[in-house]
Amino acid sequence: MAEANGTERASLGQAILLDDPGFLRGIVERAVQAILEEEMTAHLGAGRYERGDGRTGYRNGTKPRTLTTRVGAIELRVPQDRDGTFSTELFARYQRSEQVLVTTLMEMYVQGVSTRKVAAITEELCGTSVSKSQVSALVGRLDPELAAWRTRPLTAAAYPYLAVDARYEHARVAGRVVTLGVLVVAGVRDDGRREILAVAEADTESEATYQDLFTQLKERGLRGVEVVTSDDHAGLKAAIARHFQGASWQRCQVHFGRNLRGMVGAAHRGRLSDDLRGIFGAGTAAQGRAAARPCAAVWKTSHPRVAAKLEEDLEACLTCYTVPAPHRPRIRTTNGLERLNQELKRRTRVVRIFPNRASLLRLATALAMEQSEEWVSGRRYLDMDPFWEEHHRPAASPSLAYAAD
Repeated sequence: MAEANGTERASLGQAILLDDPGFLRGIVERAVQAILEEEMTAHLGAGRYERGDGRTGYRNGTKPRTLTTRVGAIELRVPQDRDGTFSTELFARYQRSEQVLVTTLMEMYVQGVSTRKVAAITEELCGTSVSKSQVSALVGRLDPELAAWRTRPLTAAAYPYLAVDARYEHARVAGRVVTLGVLVVAGVRDDGRREILAVAEADTESEATYQDLFTQLKERGLRGVEVVTSDDHAGLKAAIARHFQGASWQRCQVHFGRNLRGMVGAAHRGRLSDDLRGIFGAGTAAQGRAAARPCAAVWKTSHPRVAAKLEEDLEACLTCYTVPAPHRPRIRTTNGLERLNQELKRRTRVVRIFPNRASLLRLATALAMEQSEEWVSGRRYLDMDPFWEEHHRPAASPSLAYAAD
């Protein structure tokens, strides 16, 4: 019987909430208003119309205040005193809760949840409507922190290995949808740990774009670069040659192979891939060149462009043979950035078209910052002792190896 009565009471309570959605909000509103009144009474040492020797002041009306809670927005009347000394702890507690909410919104955004879905989730949890633009504005509080990370000093004694890559996303600029590049630079430090050094968005991958990017990196303290790995973009190659004189350029073998396979039909791609594995799997650069010569001779008959590429462009793909053997698999491609690109792709697929440049840079930076912190705090990427046995190890606080142009 008691169990039945409990079930009936639960059903009755549920019915009240369904018939009157404002029922719970009214209860919370009255309870919070009572807390405010009790705080004022304690502050003045006396209640309304109460006389006594312990009174320290007098009330002076109220002022309206809307407080957003999990059951919806409630309207309050905050008591005032004549001397203006009353300050409630209630809103300070609310502000802490609001900070938690904002942090949660930021985390949802960075994890790839669209602003539309974030708004819907927030409304479900908090009982109040939050527009997509409000979500974007709240997430925008990340910007100062992300900007500080993008401009932080680079403090390692040297960054012997760099990898530069770019991907493309769509964003609205001046009322139309355009393609923007997201440029990422990662480096292996003198201690063998990886770090993402730069993230930037740009209209084009021009030489001027990379000139600006590399200049900023050197101003922040980038030095000691020995090998730069990237694709065959002409502007990027020119900027590398200018800013890192004396460093070697490693053409990404994956990009090279992808370009070659694009020159042949599907029926020939398997054979071409086998040829490239034989060339790039050689024990020395000389063996790689030797393996490439008969391959080029075979392809010259059916696909002369492939043969020409093997003869003319292969050498840049073999730069990795100038570094210690254990390092070669890690610097011969830009695949070290592939995980970051995959995460960016997974999360930008939800967004599809970014509302502006800032939102694209915000998400890309947040992901890069997260990945870089994981790299720096994790296991060493490379044992650099073999490298320093062949090169002069830099001092702990060297002067800049490259002056900014």
